[in-house]
Amino acid sequence: MAFRDGPFENLKLPLAWTAAAVVVVGVVAAIVMLASGSRQSAGQASYMRAGVESATAPVGEVLSAPVRWTGDVVEYVTGYFFAVSENRRLREQVAELSDWRDEAIALKNINARYEQMLGIHADPPIPMVTGRTVLDSRGPFARARLINLGSRDGVRPGNPALSEHGIVGRISGVSHGVSRLVLVTDVSSRIPVMVERTDARAILAGDASRNPRLDYVRGIDVIQEGDRVITSGDGGGIPRGLPVGVVAKGVDGSWRVKLFSERTAIDYVRVLLFQDFNQLIDPNSLTAPALAAVESAPPPTPAQAAAINDAATRRANEREAQAERARRAEVEAIARERAEAEARAQAVREAAQQAAAQQAAAQQATTAPSNGNGPG
Repeated sequence: MAFRDGPFENLKLPLAWTAAAVVVVGVVAAIVMLASGSRQSAGQASYMRAGVESATAPVGEVLSAPVRWTGDVVEYVTGYFFAVSENRRLREQVAELSDWRDEAIALKNINARYEQMLGIHADPPIPMVTGRTVLDSRGPFARARLINLGSRDGVRPGNPALSEHGIVGRISGVSHGVSRLVLVTDVSSRIPVMVERTDARAILAGDASRNPRLDYVRGIDVIQEGDRVITSGDGGGIPRGLPVGVVAKGVDGSWRVKLFSERTAIDYVRVLLFQDFNQLIDPNSLTAPALAAVESAPPPTPAQAAAINDAATRRANEREAQAERARRAEVEAIARERAEAEARAQAVREAAQQAAAQQAAAQQATTAPSNGNGPG
């Protein structure tokens, strides 16, 4: 704080003379107090000492003001010179922290994508492995990527791959530590899909564009713009229900799909270790005996047991009655067959007798004229 801003800004007397006068007055007052201390009582000395202190207090403040101002100036100058080095040190810290900030932001983005990918679940549950992809520009496919996953991780040709948004493609080749992923936009890609709203089946055919087309759509007027498309699971090569995209009308008039996986770069994928639906179930459970569950059923109550026995008795009586009716019908059928056979045999005999009689009559008719024309 400058002196002109102090409490004595309107003071016109020289400062040095004023200070000297104040000092002289103070010294004289002190001598007087010391000289009269022995002659006055303790109460009067205390009273005078208090008055002197009250009178000299403003003088002390005035005398200490230059010292304070000098200290403030020294502190200000010292802080100014130290601020240069402090500013340089802070700049170095800011530059170092900027690198850490960029790295933290990158790790935060990667962590967020990992969390989204970990949130992917298949129904029924299917084991998955996560890997990083790079562009494959020298392979036989126009749109493919290489993944740092291989046979050591359980990956096999045909396994579907997903990003955090939806299906990306299928594995076409596998080595020990690297796999080739053919994207759904490649011209060789064919994936069975379905429209979630109408269950209409179709084939998602890639044509090297960002929006593959829908071929072989089953049904009439079963697709609308904005319909959500998922995998159908037909053929058993890909699980059902994996998100694919939404339907849109192409400029060529065909139905196309805006892929969910095209929303962000395909840097990280999850490969479903899926071959076919046989790996999801126990084949022996499908060939269990027909009454295998009866052994694990709880015992029946007395009323249920009586009803079961009554039903079993009625079924046994009905089976016996049916068997008796079948035997009677069989006996009657045999008797009818015998009667019909005897009738046919009788008819044959009668026909034979009739034929023999006709033949004998014919013979007699031929022999009679010959006997009448003979000699008399």
